[in-house]
Amino acid sequence: MKKPGVTQITAKKIFIGTLLENPVNVNGVPAAWLLTAIALSGLVVAALLERTGLVVPLANQGAKLVFGIMLVLLALRIILRRPLSLAQRRLRDFSENMLIFLAICFLGVIASYPAAAESTGFSDPMLAHMDRLLHFDWIAWYLAISGYPSLRLASMVAYAAIYVSPIIIMAYYACSERTIEAREFLLTFWLATLVTLLLFPLFPAAGPLAFLWHGPIPYMPTSALYQEQLIPALRSHQVSVIDLGALRGLVCAPSFHTAAGVLYMIAAWPIRRLRWILVPINVAMLVATPIEGTHYLVDMIAGMLVALFATCLVKGGLYFRAASNSKILYG
Repeated sequence: MKKPGVTQITAKKIFIGTLLENPVNVNGVPAAWLLTAIALSGLVVAALLERTGLVVPLANQGAKLVFGIMLVLLALRIILRRPLSLAQRRLRDFSENMLIFLAICFLGVIASYPAAAESTGFSDPMLAHMDRLLHFDWIAWYLAISGYPSLRLASMVAYAAIYVSPIIIMAYYACSERTIEAREFLLTFWLATLVTLLLFPLFPAAGPLAFLWHGPIPYMPTSALYQEQLIPALRSHQVSVIDLGALRGLVCAPSFHTAAGVLYMIAAWPIRRLRWILVPINVAMLVATPIEGTHYLVDMIAGMLVALFATCLVKGGLYFRAASNSKILYG
C-alpha cells in the first residue's frame, strides 16, 4: 500500500486541528437550535396571550423603543452578513448575539404575565417558613439597607447590573470571535428562562415586603409591591394590556435575577479579563436582590439551582453531541 505523502498528512493535521480549535459546526450550538427555540417560544407566548386575553399594543412608546432596538440589531446583522473587515465582523456578531438575547428576555418577561394570570394562591407562608429554617431574617436585612441613603443607592445600582453584564459578555464574545461560547451561553440563558417560567406558577408569591412588613414603608425597593398588586389583577382580568414601556417583574420564586447573575459569573469565570469585572458586579447584584427584588432567600437558592441545572444540561448535551460527532469523524 502506498504511504500517504507529506501533503496528505499535513492536510489531515490541519483539518483535525481546525475542528479542535474552532468546532462551531461539530461541537457547538447550531444557530438553528437557537432560532428554533425562539420561534417555538414565540408561538407558545402568543398562545398564552390568546388564552388569557392579554394583548401587547404595538403603537405605544414602549413597544416602539423595544422593537426599534431589535430592528436596528436585525438590520445590522443582515447588512453585515458578508463583512469586509474585522470590525464589521465583530459588529455583525455582537448584533446577532444581542438580538437573540433581547428576544429571549422579551419573550420571557411577556410570558410571565399570562403565567401569573393562570396561577392560583400565594406561597408566601411556605417561603417565609423556609427562610426561617435557613435563619435568614429579611426584615433585619431590609432595615439595614433602608436606614442608610448611601446603601439604598448602592443597592439600587447593583440590582440594575443585570442589564449591564450581558452587554459586556456579548461584546467580549464578538470581539474575541468566541461564537461557540456565545451560542452556548444564549442557549443556557434560554433554558434557564424556560425553567423559571415553568416553576413560577407553582410558587407565586407577593414577596416579603408585602407579606412580612407591616406599617409605613420607609424605603420602596425597585420591585415595589408589583407582585402583590399585579398578580391578583391579572387573575381577575382587571389588567388586559401589557405595556412594554412599563414591564414589571412578577416572578418571586425562583429568582431570575439570581439565575441570571449565576449564569453571568459562570460565563465570565474562564476569562480572566471578564472575571475580575463581572464576578464582583454580580456578587453585588445578588447581595441587593433580597431587598430590591423583594425576594426570600429560598427564592435565590432556587434561582441558583435553575442556573446550575441549565448549565449542566446544555454542557452535558453538547458533550454527548461532540462525542457522537467524534465517533463519526474518526471511527
